[in-house]
Amino acid sequence: MLLLASASPARRRLLEQAGVPHRVRVSGVDEAQIHHPDPAELVTLLAQAKATAVALELDPARDAEITAVLGCDSVLSFEGQVFGKPSGPEEAIQRWQRMAGGRGSLLTGHCLIRRGQSDLLACVETVVRFAPLHQAEIEAYVASGEPLQCAGGFALEGRGGLCIDGLDGCYSNVIGLSLPWLRQALTAAELSEGDEAGLT
Repeated sequence: MLLLASASPARRRLLEQAGVPHRVRVSGVDEAQIHHPDPAELVTLLAQAKATAVALELDPARDAEITAVLGCDSVLSFEGQVFGKPSGPEEAIQRWQRMAGGRGSLLTGHCLIRRGQSDLLACVETVVRFAPLHQAEIEAYVASGEPLQCAGGFALEGRGGLCIDGLDGCYSNVIGLSLPWLRQALTAAELSEGDEAGLT
């Protein structure tokens, strides 16, 4: 069973919809203490910190069914600036005034940890093409409250889907977790585990 080191309901929904058995345990990592000038490196470091913190707390008796720990973190890179969650409605409106009609890169860092194996790390990038919105449309979307809960200020699977013209890359990555990457990582981890078992 997979243990998701994230409080994100969107990531939980992705795993549920994909039929991946999992539990959730929030890491408690102070994200403000982790810095890196490269947004791809930043989200990967954050994902690794979350997964590692949870993996270190595993109890052999209580968590015997856990086979892997997954940490993720997402940001939007737009015109050289990194956008996490907006601090409030005003910042969300200002961001959307900039983003409307433009393109940004949604970056999600992933870290999969299995006992006795090296961490599997990756940053998956999806280019997001934002619709050219009018001011009234921006204000209405921000008033819904949805942008305040999401990295980059939008939820593709929610009302924000109406504000996106298209994507170049993985759809689920924009929601917070690349399912294709997870499938490949779990397969690679299982193969590695089999190889190790064959050597003993």
